[in-house]
Amino acid sequence: MFEGLTQSLQRVFKNLRGYGKLTERNVQDALREVRLALLEADVHYGVVKDFIARVREQSLGQDVLDSITPGQQIVKRIHDELVRLLGVERRDFDLSARPAGILLLGLHGSGKTTTAAKLAARWKREGRRPLLAACDLRRPAAVDQLRLLAAKIGADFAAPAAGDTVPAAGRRALDRARAEGHDTVIYDSGGRFQIDEELVGELRELLAATQPRNRVLVLDAAIGQESVQVAETFHRAVELTGLILTKLDGDARGGAALSVVSVTGVPILLAGTGEKIEDLSPFHPDRMASRILGMGDVVTLVEQAQQAVDADSAAAIERKMMSDRFTLEDLLDQMRQMKKLGPVDKLLEMLPGVGALPPEARAQLQGRPERELKRTEAIILSMTPMERRHPERIDGRRRARIARGSGATPADVNDLLRQFDRMKQMMKQLRRRQKRLPRAPM
Repeated sequence: MFEGLTQSLQRVFKNLRGYGKLTERNVQDALREVRLALLEADVHYGVVKDFIARVREQSLGQDVLDSITPGQQIVKRIHDELVRLLGVERRDFDLSARPAGILLLGLHGSGKTTTAAKLAARWKREGRRPLLAACDLRRPAAVDQLRLLAAKIGADFAAPAAGDTVPAAGRRALDRARAEGHDTVIYDSGGRFQIDEELVGELRELLAATQPRNRVLVLDAAIGQESVQVAETFHRAVELTGLILTKLDGDARGGAALSVVSVTGVPILLAGTGEKIEDLSPFHPDRMASRILGMGDVVTLVEQAQQAVDADSAAAIERKMMSDRFTLEDLLDQMRQMKKLGPVDKLLEMLPGVGALPPEARAQLQGRPERELKRTEAIILSMTPMERRHPERIDGRRRARIARGSGATPADVNDLLRQFDRMKQMMKQLRRRQKRLPRAPM
């Protein structure tokens, strides 16, 4: 979502770092470019104005202009202001009550119902007992949609009774949660294409009936500056406690994420990055600022790896790699572990520098790693168990058969075998170096 902004800022930073010494004129020119980049990303004008004023005040101090690396100092100040803009620190839901109530609000199309299911799945993984409560009684099939999602993730579902009003449906779900020992109730409320008095009145009645501590706006990050007005209106109506930004994986300009916190003072709790149930991530202002500036987000990447990769399997593969027993079957297992982390394109975006690549380079990367992995997997699966364990026995006839079975070419099979052979040679060299290293005293 922030590709355009990242690339624009990288151009500014490249010029700044190129100056041996900065002058007030250099700083003013650079900040003018930053201002244009933020406005083009659809960040609210008032937010941009305050942001540039704060960075300018800090950057024109003598400690910056006279420093050894003035360009880097200004980049750091822009990073710090972005973190401040996004909310300073990670914030989470208040789950101290029992049952903890979470009321999801938002306009039509923002992704409330899907987000409700994502939240339930997330808390189920953490050992909680969530109850999904259908309180959207106006949108056709909204109740059925939530029921299907609840069944998909194995969460309990509270349906409204015939003739229920919205507050009655909410109260019924709360009573059930207390009776059955659920520790969390997620209320999926109704939406509109725009906020009106009827919607506000309905939400206030639901609030009075259920009294949830968490009143969270699900906001479509792709709607740009309009998101600020939507957030402000909901905040005045029900006093929001948090925001969830959806569609952060889209190609829109992303100004919502950089505007709503500053304008409303309400923190972003989570970010939706796809349609899958697991595509809901904690929102860390410092990590998001680093990604916007092209610095990557290695911490999140490591956290995802820890959650998705089986430590015992990884240790077993490592032992095989260091004992010359690593086969194509082990490579296949390793690839399948990687796939649990999510699409390769998303993982690449977390690596430093990738977000700042020029458009043509990013276009070449787009989807390519995923295609390569799928092709490699298909080739290995077309081999017999013996061939996976002893690739050196694969002759021309076997290559042709493997290529036919995988939809690849014999040249593709040759490339894979050569790469695997190079990998084993590198591991052999690494083992030799380790043997030459002196052992630490016991």
